[in-house]
Amino acid sequence: MRPMQSHERLLSIDIIRGIALLGIFMVNIISFHSPVLYMNPFEWWDQRSDLGSYVSDDIFIEGSFYPIFAFLFGFGMVMIQQRTRSMGDSSFKISARRLLILLGFGIIHAVFIWYGDILIIYALLGLLLLTVLSMTGKKLVLFGMTLFLIPNLLFSVYLSYSAIIDPYSAVIWSDINGIKDSISAYTSSSYAAIMQQRIFDWYHVNNPGNLIFMLVTIFPMMMIGAGAAKEKWFENAKNYKKYWVAAAAVFLTVGILLKMLPYILLKNTVFMFIQNILGGPMLGIGYLALLVLLTMIPHSQKLLKPFAMAGRMSLTIYISQSIVGSFIFYGYGLNLYNDMDLSTSIELAIGIYFIQVIAAEIWFIKFKQGPLESIWKKAAYRSK
Repeated sequence: MRPMQSHERLLSIDIIRGIALLGIFMVNIISFHSPVLYMNPFEWWDQRSDLGSYVSDDIFIEGSFYPIFAFLFGFGMVMIQQRTRSMGDSSFKISARRLLILLGFGIIHAVFIWYGDILIIYALLGLLLLTVLSMTGKKLVLFGMTLFLIPNLLFSVYLSYSAIIDPYSAVIWSDINGIKDSISAYTSSSYAAIMQQRIFDWYHVNNPGNLIFMLVTIFPMMMIGAGAAKEKWFENAKNYKKYWVAAAAVFLTVGILLKMLPYILLKNTVFMFIQNILGGPMLGIGYLALLVLLTMIPHSQKLLKPFAMAGRMSLTIYISQSIVGSFIFYGYGLNLYNDMDLSTSIELAIGIYFIQVIAAEIWFIKFKQGPLESIWKKAAYRSK
């Protein structure tokens, strides 16, 4: 079984994935820069430029690009399964092997590079997704939407009721000890101390309580993406144009409004939850629809092709962003943790990303796959 070749790929999917990598890095750079897990973000930034950069990032970027990646992840799993079946191979076995290898990449990434790794969760939820891929495309979309909306709407109501009964419970607190420990560890020249803090932070993000929310935020997007692949939303995008236009208009509007709630109403845990858990994915769907429409414009795919090159090596770019980010900000590198202006950090992330886009374009002149993609696929498609 050979891996997918470039002529068999959907260019629009690679373009969207490549552009989403920029949004991902613009969010992740803040985690490299500051102890975001432990601080009240609305009170942390004391410089006007930093506050403005954070607010812009928070409204338009934060929480809106991981849903696109989750959607594309589910989409890709269906495409791989369909192709392996057409070649007479075991689609379940190949898919499971790919996910277990991705899990290995994620563990290495989380332990040795950056606590914010998403690969472990994607691999585990991908294994869960394998168990429901026999469903029709429409059912996957319907169940995905239901799994996303009902639990999150109910929890939003619960938080709102709790805040009315006890406003004190909705206050956003800074964990002073957590902030001090993070700054102390990540500015240390001791790799062991940084690793210890990294593992602690990883568990802080991936504790059992948070995993439940990932099950009703990330997993539904994977299901919807898988359903979209089965229903051929992208191959027949022009036939669905009016739906893509409606999705872009509705979800961009609703998403931005929800993302602005803490700034319009109150900066508390209730509106922060609604902003991130409901607003982020809705805005992400709006961006996805907008990008699909953009790729329909004549000659646009040719202009956007460099982003597709980045999308084709998304694993390599994602992990290399973490390597560069940790080197810039951690004590074993340039030691700029909590020291560089946030606005400068975000601009730096944008600059690094476009260097990666250029590097990807050059790489694919000679090679057919990204470096880590090559390792991943050779292991997954090994001879039986």
